[in-house]
Amino acid sequence: MNEALFPSGPWTGFYNYRPGDRHRMDLELTFREGRMEGVGVDDIGRFVVRGRYDAESLECWWTKTYIGGHDVFYRGFREGRGIWGTWEIPPFNHGGFHIWPCTEGDALEAQEAQEASVPDALRAVRDRVAPEGRGARLSEGGWTGRFNP
Repeated sequence: MNEALFPSGPWTGFYNYRPGDRHRMDLELTFREGRMEGVGVDDIGRFVVRGRYDAESLECWWTKTYIGGHDVFYRGFREGRGIWGTWEIPPFNHGGFHIWPCTEGDALEAQEAQEASVPDALRAVRDRVAPEGRGARLSEGGWTGRFNP
């Protein structure tokens, strides 16, 4: 039933370093049997996506690898109009993101989603990931340690 919330196909959205700082991403994602993979492009360059998702908890985590470049670790939750969450390039770089399926609504709805409050969404994700301030941090093997949105 929740598998429908993870449609394969074109997705779009943005990542940021701080609130109000948006960098567009366009992705082609495939979700199947708990695995997600795909390709995309943003202002840094072309990348591949490899990761996992859980249709019950609505959680997903993946690595975005720039062709010939660095890795970026993502973790998010499928809520409302897409997947909201955080990204990290250890040990110091991190920020937020929001992506959504292109098939969800028209351009106006997509614009409204971009204008939604990223800080509020990140607080909601942080509270789900790190209740009572315990925290989590993404590493190659998964999320551990402190969470730094």
